[in-house]
Amino acid sequence: MQVEQIYTGCLAQGAYYIESQGEAVIIDPLRETQPYLDKLAEAGVKLKYIFETHFHADFVSGHLDLAKKTGAKIVYGPQAATTYDIYSAKDGEELKVGALTFKVLHTPGHTLESTTYLLRNEAGEDYAIFSGDTLFLGDVGRPDLAIKQGEITKEDLAEMLFESLRTKIIPLDDKVIVYPGHGAGSACGKNLSTDTWGYLGDQKATNYALRADMTKEEFVEEVTSGLLPPPQYFAKNAMMNKAGYDSFDDVLKTGAVALTPEEFEALAESEEALMLDTRHQDEFAKAHVPNSIFIGIDGSFAPWVGALITDIKQPIILITPEGREEEVVTRLARVGYDNTLGYLSGGLEAWAKAGKEIDAVDSITAEELAGQMGEGLKGELLDVRKPTEYLAQHVEGATNFPLDYLNKNMERLSRQSTYFLHCLGGYRSMIFASILQARGFRNLVDVQKGWRAIEASTVPVTNYACPSTLTQETIDQAVAAVL
Repeated sequence: MQVEQIYTGCLAQGAYYIESQGEAVIIDPLRETQPYLDKLAEAGVKLKYIFETHFHADFVSGHLDLAKKTGAKIVYGPQAATTYDIYSAKDGEELKVGALTFKVLHTPGHTLESTTYLLRNEAGEDYAIFSGDTLFLGDVGRPDLAIKQGEITKEDLAEMLFESLRTKIIPLDDKVIVYPGHGAGSACGKNLSTDTWGYLGDQKATNYALRADMTKEEFVEEVTSGLLPPPQYFAKNAMMNKAGYDSFDDVLKTGAVALTPEEFEALAESEEALMLDTRHQDEFAKAHVPNSIFIGIDGSFAPWVGALITDIKQPIILITPEGREEEVVTRLARVGYDNTLGYLSGGLEAWAKAGKEIDAVDSITAEELAGQMGEGLKGELLDVRKPTEYLAQHVEGATNFPLDYLNKNMERLSRQSTYFLHCLGGYRSMIFASILQARGFRNLVDVQKGWRAIEASTVPVTNYACPSTLTQETIDQAVAAVL
């Protein structure tokens, strides 16, 4: 038996490869299939099943392309309705892969079709669960992503999740390994651990949602409180996973096209293509194509694309680090942004050599900010971190204006005002600055290296409040203020 977790940090997502006696199963695969095909070919095994734990909202699964290329069956649990052929497994059904057995445990709550797969080893012993978004390490899946107006509420789903955990998961042995769908950084839960796997016994002892003395009412209250609105692309990704999508091979072929500066400029004008710059924030600050948007490939790239580019069919043209063009197209496709039309060949250097206009973002150090604050800051300081980060500690007089909700709150900003921007390390504030600049804001100043530099400087800050001591009421009020 071979069990391999294939963890993708930028999505905080875990896919799984399990192999036994010449047969394999892949659970919750990512969009690009070639790495899985290479693994199968190297091992000389046949892919028998593709298990899906639910209709993922935070990424587009690779199940359709993988099934077409291997002949494997796509397996969902009960209540999964799709426009393509699947094997709809029954609750309690057992599926064989080599000498291994997978028992299907229907665990609704995160979504109606959510299913956990219990792996039994060659000896028939319960070995591991692949819990998708039903059970995380330190948390459980949020119950507000599959609500249907007038039909089902987050409270209804939370009640289902309570029953699923207590009737299907908690009765399992403590030594069973938990392989979740996500780790820390995912928006599918509130308090996910940085660990990517663990033992069920540890979760029974430490996970708030598995407390033995917890009533159903207490569970519903805890899992439904403090939920931030889901990113706008979640519903669109879930629909693509239900209804199907274009072949990733076709998306890559269309997107990884080299463009001259003239072709790049023409697409920006004729197709109204969004110019997406994925280089490092420091490079973008020094020089970039006017009206381009920065979202760096080496940050939480795909989630920020999904949160901020509201039209999933938006034509996109790219400025990328050299040699990483296909990587950028791939990572866009993972969250359903398939309409990439090419990249600027030769990057910004080629753009400048062609005599095209260059823009920049003004920036200052934290100590320079301290000096200007001492003389009376001529502008407003916007802290673009999350409300919980701001509540923990912030610059005196700063306004919390989270990047997550920039599109929702644009009317609060004035093109005549000067804004000083900072986040934790400079990544989010540069995204913020690029979006404002593309919309005609010119009086923008980025604080280099963000909060990390500020807390080491003489900039006046509030007293530190440990996040764990913040009351839910305080957090809810801060969230309400920025929504």
